Amino acid sequence: MSTIHFIGGEKGGVGKSVVARLLAQYMIDHDIPFIGFDTDRSHGALLRFYADYASPTIIDNYQSLDAIMESAVAQPEQRILVDLAAQTHHPLAQWLEESGVLELAEELGITVCYWNVMDSGKDCVDLLDKLLNKFGLSLEYILVQNQLRDDNFNILEFSGVKDRALALNAKVMTLKRLHAPVMTKIDSHSYSFWAAKNKDTDSLNALGLLERQRIKIWLNHAYKEIALLNV
Repeated sequence: MSTIHFIGGEKGGVGKSVVARLLAQYMIDHDIPFIGFDTDRSHGALLRFYADYASPTIIDNYQSLDAIMESAVAQPEQRILVDLAAQTHHPLAQWLEESGVLELAEELGITVCYWNVMDSGKDCVDLLDKLLNKFGLSLEYILVQNQLRDDNFNILEFSGVKDRALALNAKVMTLKRLHAPVMTKIDSHSYSFWAAKNKDTDSLNALGLLERQRIKIWLNHAYKEIALLNV
């Protein structure tokens, strides 16, 4: 059966949408079929960069969220990617609990995986702790240590929360920082990551040769990390 991948982390600005886009590009490049759902009403990344694969989802509407589970059942060969906007933990948890989603998923053999995207701050550790307290073994976890601001995750390492997650069989992925001006150019042109690493001769202020090279190096590292997770 399918796997539902929730890409979240609750806190804004930690790189959830970048991870969702990265997973979408990884699956495209590796011929892995997937369906995307985007919960961001204002500037959904999957809808903007991978519109052919994604549809909007209203996080506080059960019927809209039900489509995620129904798609996993109807098309078991497809992975399901759900890009969670910031501050969506409560409505998501409410839907999971009141609809018995995790119990039904276990009954049907559907894996539900939560990608907890984190920066190096304490807020992300506290949010992970809340997530583990809420769902325990009911979810599979991937901790994405995003080096968006720095590569020092000592707060997480010494908090005991990471150890708790690892005891629940959580996996860990490191996402290196991509040079900020390069990411700004990618977003300003609404490039997919495939488009960003390939030459664009038509756009003004297009990515330069070495900028594209930096993207390729960044993607290669990220792809190696994702491959180890067996998504």
